[in-house]
Amino acid sequence: MNEKTFRDQLYDAFKHRALLYFHFFDELRKEIGEDRAAEIVKRAIYCRGTEVGHKFAKFSPGDMEGLKDAFIGGIPDNGGFFQPEIQKCDDTGLDIKFHSCPLLEAWKEAGIADDDIAKIAEIAGVVDNGTFEAAGFEFSSETWKPQGHEGCCHLHIRPGAK
Repeated sequence: MNEKTFRDQLYDAFKHRALLYFHFFDELRKEIGEDRAAEIVKRAIYCRGTEVGHKFAKFSPGDMEGLKDAFIGGIPDNGGFFQPEIQKCDDTGLDIKFHSCPLLEAWKEAGIADDDIAKIAEIAGVVDNGTFEAAGFEFSSETWKPQGHEGCCHLHIRPGAK
Protein backbone atom coordinates (compact mmCIF):
# COMPACT_ATOMS: atom_id res chain seq x y z
CA MET A 1 0.00 0.00 0.00
CA ASN A 2 1.38 3.40 -0.89
CA GLU A 3 1.56 6.28 1.59
CA LYS A 4 -1.28 8.28 0.01
CA THR A 5 -3.66 5.33 0.16
CA PHE A 6 -2.72 4.68 3.78
CA ARG A 7 -3.19 8.36 4.70
CA ASP A 8 -6.59 8.46 2.95
CA GLN A 9 -7.72 5.33 4.78
CA LEU A 10 -6.59 6.75 8.11
CA TYR A 11 -8.51 10.00 7.55
CA ASP A 12 -11.54 7.99 6.47
CA ALA A 13 -11.35 5.97 9.70
CA PHE A 14 -11.45 9.17 11.76
CA LYS A 15 -14.37 10.45 9.69
CA HIS A 16 -16.14 7.14 10.26
CA ARG A 17 -15.61 7.60 14.01
CA ALA A 18 -17.06 11.13 13.80
CA LEU A 19 -20.21 9.96 12.06
CA LEU A 20 -20.66 7.09 14.51
CA TYR A 21 -20.50 9.57 17.40
CA PHE A 22 -23.14 11.69 15.72
CA HIS A 23 -25.46 8.79 14.86
CA PHE A 24 -25.23 7.28 18.36
CA PHE A 25 -26.07 10.66 19.85
CA ASP A 26 -28.82 11.40 17.30
CA GLU A 27 -30.59 8.06 17.78
CA LEU A 28 -30.37 8.31 21.55
CA ARG A 29 -31.75 11.85 21.62
CA LYS A 30 -34.75 10.73 19.57
CA GLU A 31 -35.48 8.11 22.23
CA ILE A 32 -34.56 9.81 25.50
CA GLY A 33 -34.03 13.50 24.75
CA GLU A 34 -30.98 15.58 23.93
CA ASP A 35 -29.70 16.25 27.44
CA ARG A 36 -29.84 12.63 28.58
CA ALA A 37 -28.38 11.39 25.28
CA ALA A 38 -25.49 13.86 25.53
CA GLU A 39 -24.81 12.78 29.12
CA ILE A 40 -24.64 9.07 28.20
CA VAL A 41 -22.49 9.52 25.10
CA LYS A 42 -20.15 11.84 27.00
CA ARG A 43 -19.70 9.23 29.73
CA ALA A 44 -18.77 6.58 27.18
CA ILE A 45 -16.33 8.84 25.36
CA TYR A 46 -14.82 10.04 28.65
CA CYS A 47 -14.21 6.41 29.62
CA ARG A 48 -12.29 5.86 26.41
CA GLY A 49 -10.23 8.94 27.18
CA THR A 50 -9.29 7.56 30.60
CA GLU A 51 -8.00 4.40 28.91
CA VAL A 52 -5.75 6.52 26.70
CA GLY A 53 -4.70 8.89 29.48
CA HIS A 54 -2.78 6.41 31.56
CA LYS A 55 0.13 6.53 29.10
CA PHE A 56 0.58 10.22 29.95
CA ALA A 57 0.50 9.75 33.74
CA LYS A 58 4.29 9.56 33.91
CA PHE A 59 4.35 13.30 33.12
CA SER A 60 2.05 14.24 36.01
CA PRO A 61 1.85 16.39 37.96
CA GLY A 62 3.82 19.00 36.03
CA ASP A 63 6.16 17.85 33.25
CA MET A 64 4.41 19.97 30.65
CA GLU A 65 7.24 19.72 28.12
CA GLY A 66 7.27 15.93 28.34
CA LEU A 67 3.48 15.82 28.06
CA LYS A 68 3.57 18.12 25.04
CA ASP A 69 6.15 16.02 23.24
CA ALA A 70 4.35 12.75 23.96
CA PHE A 71 0.88 14.05 23.11
CA ILE A 72 1.81 15.98 19.98
CA GLY A 73 4.13 13.15 18.92
CA GLY A 74 1.16 10.78 18.91
CA ILE A 75 -0.96 12.81 16.49
CA PRO A 76 -1.28 10.92 13.18
CA ASP A 77 0.24 12.16 9.94
CA ASN A 78 3.01 14.05 11.77
CA GLY A 79 0.42 16.37 13.29
CA GLY A 80 -1.36 16.93 9.99
CA PHE A 81 -4.63 15.53 11.29
CA PHE A 82 -5.21 18.34 13.70
CA GLN A 83 -2.49 20.88 12.84
CA PRO A 84 -1.66 21.67 16.47
CA GLU A 85 -0.29 25.05 17.46
CA ILE A 86 1.45 25.19 20.82
CA GLN A 87 0.38 28.51 22.27
CA LYS A 88 1.91 27.95 25.68
CA CYS A 89 4.18 25.39 27.26
CA ASP A 90 5.78 26.26 30.58
CA ASP A 91 5.61 25.29 34.25
CA THR A 92 2.13 26.80 34.55
CA GLY A 93 0.52 24.86 31.73
CA LEU A 94 0.15 23.73 28.15
CA ASP A 95 -2.26 25.33 25.68
CA ILE A 96 -2.82 23.73 22.29
CA LYS A 97 -5.01 25.07 19.51
CA PHE A 98 -6.01 22.68 16.75
CA HIS A 99 -6.45 24.27 13.35
CA SER A 100 -8.10 21.30 11.66
CA CYS A 101 -10.01 18.18 12.62
CA PRO A 102 -11.11 15.21 10.52
CA LEU A 103 -14.14 14.76 12.78
CA LEU A 104 -15.28 18.33 12.18
CA GLU A 105 -14.66 17.91 8.45
CA ALA A 106 -16.77 14.74 8.42
CA TRP A 107 -19.70 16.42 10.17
CA LYS A 108 -19.57 19.33 7.76
CA GLU A 109 -19.25 17.05 4.71
CA ALA A 110 -22.29 15.08 5.92
CA GLY A 111 -24.35 18.27 5.94
CA ILE A 112 -25.00 18.20 9.68
CA ALA A 113 -26.39 21.51 10.94
CA ASP A 114 -23.95 23.87 12.67
CA ASP A 115 -25.80 23.69 16.01
CA ASP A 116 -25.64 19.89 15.92
CA ILE A 117 -21.96 20.02 14.98
CA ALA A 118 -21.27 22.28 17.95
CA LYS A 119 -23.12 19.85 20.24
CA ILE A 120 -21.37 16.73 18.95
CA ALA A 121 -17.98 18.51 19.03
CA GLU A 122 -18.60 19.29 22.70
CA ILE A 123 -19.58 15.67 23.31
CA ALA A 124 -16.63 14.22 21.38
CA GLY A 125 -14.24 16.61 23.11
CA VAL A 126 -14.70 14.95 26.48
CA VAL A 127 -12.25 12.29 25.29
CA ASP A 128 -9.61 14.90 26.12
CA ASN A 129 -11.09 15.48 29.59
CA GLY A 130 -10.81 11.77 30.25
CA THR A 131 -7.31 11.58 28.81
CA PHE A 132 -5.72 14.42 30.75
CA GLU A 133 -7.69 14.01 33.98
CA ALA A 134 -6.83 10.30 34.13
CA ALA A 135 -3.19 11.23 33.58
CA GLY A 136 -3.35 13.50 36.63
CA PHE A 137 -3.65 16.95 35.07
CA GLU A 138 -6.21 19.73 35.37
CA PHE A 139 -8.00 20.24 32.07
CA SER A 140 -10.44 22.51 30.26
CA SER A 141 -11.18 23.20 26.61
CA GLU A 142 -13.24 25.11 24.12
CA THR A 143 -14.72 23.13 21.26
CA TRP A 144 -15.88 24.31 17.85
CA LYS A 145 -18.73 26.80 17.66
CA PRO A 146 -20.46 28.05 14.48
CA GLN A 147 -19.56 31.69 15.00
CA GLY A 148 -16.17 33.17 15.72
CA HIS A 149 -14.25 29.96 16.28
CA GLU A 150 -11.37 29.43 13.90
CA GLY A 151 -10.05 25.90 13.78
CA CYS A 152 -11.40 23.28 16.13
CA CYS A 153 -10.58 22.62 19.77
CA HIS A 154 -8.46 24.69 22.12
CA LEU A 155 -7.00 22.63 24.97
CA HIS A 156 -5.82 24.01 28.31
CA ILE A 157 -3.80 21.56 30.41
CA ARG A 158 -2.51 22.55 33.82
CA PRO A 159 -0.33 20.76 36.34
CA GLY A 160 -2.22 18.37 38.55
CA ALA A 161 -2.27 18.17 42.31
CA LYS A 162 0.97 16.97 43.87
